[in-house]
Amino acid sequence: MASKATAGKVSAKKENKKILTIGFIGTGGISMSHIAALAKIPDVRIVAGCDIKPERQAWFKTQPGCAEARTYTDYNEMLRKEKLDIVDVCTPNGVHCPASVAASKAGCHVIVEKPMAMTPDECREMIAAAEASKRLLCCGFQIRYRPAVQMFMRAKEAGLIGDILYAKVHAMRRRGVPNWGVFGRKELQGGGPMIDIGVHQIESCHYAMGEPEPVAACGKTWTYLGDKPSDVACPWPGWDYKTYTVEDLAVAQVRFKNGTLMQVESSFCANVPDVETAYWEIIGTKGGFSSKDCTLWHDLAGTMVNSTAAFLPKFDWPSDFVAKLTDFINAIRTGAPMTSPGEEGLVVQQILDGIYRSAAKGGKEVAI
Repeated sequence: MASKATAGKVSAKKENKKILTIGFIGTGGISMSHIAALAKIPDVRIVAGCDIKPERQAWFKTQPGCAEARTYTDYNEMLRKEKLDIVDVCTPNGVHCPASVAASKAGCHVIVEKPMAMTPDECREMIAAAEASKRLLCCGFQIRYRPAVQMFMRAKEAGLIGDILYAKVHAMRRRGVPNWGVFGRKELQGGGPMIDIGVHQIESCHYAMGEPEPVAACGKTWTYLGDKPSDVACPWPGWDYKTYTVEDLAVAQVRFKNGTLMQVESSFCANVPDVETAYWEIIGTKGGFSSKDCTLWHDLAGTMVNSTAAFLPKFDWPSDFVAKLTDFINAIRTGAPMTSPGEEGLVVQQILDGIYRSAAKGGKEVAI
C-alpha cells in the first residue's frame, strides 16, 4: 500500500491538456450529481455509461453532455470497447469493488462513490489493483470540501483548537428511509444509515481530526420501524419494508491510537426532534467547533466566546461534487496528491466495519 505521503499521486506520465474521457458504471440516482458537476468542469467528456436497467440507460442519454454517449449493460464490455481515461463508479455498494478493480485493470483512473466498498478487504483489493496499473483511485467523499469543514481546518491551523480530545458525529433522520434504490437491503449495501449517511459525517470529521488511526470500536444497532408498513406522513413515504434488512438506528464509539474518541449516531428513522440533522462537533484543549452552524467555541480577551462565521462561500448542489471531481481530475493532470485517496476510504471502511462487527457481538468492543 502507498504511504500517506505518496497516496493519490500519478506515477505514470502526467496528463495536462488532453480532454479526459469518462465512462460511468451505474447510472442510478447518485450519478445525476456527478454528471451535473462534470458539466461545470472543462476538458472532460462523458462518452459511455453502463447500467443493468434499460430505463436508467435511457435517462442517462437525456443528461447534460450525455446525448452522444454509448450505453452498455455489461461494464466489462464497456471497458473493452471504450478508450476511457476515467471510470466513475456509482453503483450500489456491493458492486464497488469488482467494478473498480476491473476499471483499474483496464488502465483507467477510478473514482468510486462512498462508502468505498463493503469490507476493508475489498478496499485493499481496489487499492492494489490501482497501484498495479499505476492509476489513481479516489473515494468520493465530498463533505470534507464544504466551507464549514474548511473553516475548522483554518481554525485548527491557526492554533485555535489545540489538541483534539473528542468528537461527536450526528447523521439522524426522523423518518427518512430512502424509497428508491436498494438502501434497505443489507446484502447489497452492507448496512443501513451508518454506512449510507453516517459515513459522510464520519469521513469529514475524521479528516478534520487529522486522520488518526482507529484502534477499536463498540456499537449497537436497532431495527424497529423500517421493516414495518407505516402511514406516518414523511418526506419519503412508501419505502419497501418487505425487503428491509438493515438497521434503523446505530450508535457507536470509536477509539483512536492518539487517545481521541469519536461518538457516532446515525439513523433512517429515530424518534428525535428534527426531521434531519447531519453535522459533527469537535472538542479540543483550546477550542471547540460545530459544523452545524459553523461556530467556534473559544476564549477571547478573558471571555468565553462563540464565534459564528459572518460569511462563508455559497455552496449549493452540486458544488461539493464539483469540488471533489475537480480535485481528482487535477491530480490526474498534474500528479498532485488527492484530498481523498483510496487509502482514506480504507480507514473509514475499517471504522464502519468495526462498528458493525461490534454490534453483531451485542456491543462488545472489537479491535480495528
